[in-house]
Amino acid sequence: MKILVVGSGGREHALCWKLSQNPKVERIMCAPGNGGTALIGENIDIKDDDLPALIALAKDQEVDLVVAGPELPLVLGLENALRLEGIPCFGPNAYAANLEGSKAFSKNVMAEAGVPTADFRVFDEYDSAVSFIKERGVPIVIKADGLAAGKGVVVATTEEEALETLNDMMVKQTFGAAGERVVIEEALSGEEASFLAFCDGENYALLPSSQDHKAAYEGDTGPNTGGMGAYSPAPILPEEKYSETAEMCIKPILKYMAAKGEPFKGVLYAGLMYTENGPSVLEYNVRFGDPECQPLLMRLETDLLEIMFACIDGKLDQVNVTSTAQTACGVVIAAEGYPASYPKGMEITGLADADAMEGVKVFQAGTQLKDGKIVTSGGRVLCVTALGDDLEAAQKKAYEAVEKVHFDKSYFRRDIADKGVARLKEL
Repeated sequence: MKILVVGSGGREHALCWKLSQNPKVERIMCAPGNGGTALIGENIDIKDDDLPALIALAKDQEVDLVVAGPELPLVLGLENALRLEGIPCFGPNAYAANLEGSKAFSKNVMAEAGVPTADFRVFDEYDSAVSFIKERGVPIVIKADGLAAGKGVVVATTEEEALETLNDMMVKQTFGAAGERVVIEEALSGEEASFLAFCDGENYALLPSSQDHKAAYEGDTGPNTGGMGAYSPAPILPEEKYSETAEMCIKPILKYMAAKGEPFKGVLYAGLMYTENGPSVLEYNVRFGDPECQPLLMRLETDLLEIMFACIDGKLDQVNVTSTAQTACGVVIAAEGYPASYPKGMEITGLADADAMEGVKVFQAGTQLKDGKIVTSGGRVLCVTALGDDLEAAQKKAYEAVEKVHFDKSYFRRDIADKGVARLKEL
C-alpha cells in the first residue's frame, strides 16, 4: 500500500511513524516532509498548498491513501479534488474544513448547533468594529476570520491594544485577506484542554484529552507560538467526563454537518476553555494538533491506517479505538528567536541517544536531512515525546531525553505538564 502524507511538521513525522507500523504499508511519501520523514519514507518537494501538484503525484504514483496533516490543503479542497479522482483522502471536505478555515463560519455553526461558546459579533466594516469595541470595552478577543498560521488571535487588555489590533488586521491587512473580516468575542479565562475525535460523518471515536502550551516561555508568558509542548491525558478533562463532553462539542457538529449534506470525516479537534461557569468551546480545528498529535499517537494502540479507512468508509463503529493507560509528555525544542526570526542550519546531535531510551520518540519538525546529517530548518525543531506510568514519570523521562539532544541556539520550556502535575496533587 502506498501512502502520501501532506505537510512538513512534527505532526506529519508522527503520522508517518505511526502509519509505517502497519505491515501492509509498502511506501510512504511526504510532501514536502522534513528530516524525520526522510528517514521513514521519501520526501517529495511539493508544498502543502499546491493542490494540482499533489493530485498529480497521487495519480502518477497510484497512491492508495492521502493523509492531510495541516488545515490549509483541506480548506483549499484537497479532499474534494481527490474524491473526484477516486483517491481516498483522510480529512474533511472543503465545506466542513471551514470550521477552521473561517472563524465566523465556525462561530455561527456553534451558535446554530447549540455548542457553548463565547458571545461574539462578526464585522466586515472597520468603523463598525471600532464602535463595538469602544462600546463593549476590554478585555476582548479579536480574531482574523481566515487562516493566519495560528497568529490571527489577539486578547486585547486595553482599548488602545484592541484598536491597534483591529487596524493591523482590517486596514493594514497584516494577515492579508484573512483579516478582511474579524470576529470579536468576549474574553474567557480559565484553563484550556484539547479534545479530539475520529469521525466518519455519523459516528465518532474519542481520543484521550490533552493540553497544549501555546506561550513561548515558562509560566505561560511571552508571545503565542504553534505550541511548545503537550501532554495526555489532561487532568482538567478526566476520562469519566469524555462522554458528556463529546455530547456537548463533538456530536452536535457531526449532526449539523450531516444535516447540511456535508458529513464531517477526519479528526475533529475541540479547543476547550474551562471557566468558572463550565467548559466552553474556543475554536475547532479539522486536523490533529501539533504538538498534541505526538503524545496522542504515542498512546494510540489501534492501528491508525485501519481507523483512517473506517472514517472514510463510514465504518468507524466497527473499529474499537483504544489508547494505552500510560501518560505521554512531549517537549518542543525550538530555535532561539522563535516565534520571531531565528537561525537555521545548525546540526542536531544526540537524536539516536534520545530515541534509544525506552518509551521515547523524538519527532522532527523544522529539520532537514543534509549531507547525511540532520540540521535545523525551522522554528519549532523537535518534539521529544515520552511515555510514563503517570504524568510525573512521563515528564521526567521527556526532559531526560531532551538533555541528550543538542544544537546551537536552542531553547525549550522547562515547565511542560507542570500544570497537570499540580492539579493531580490537588485531587
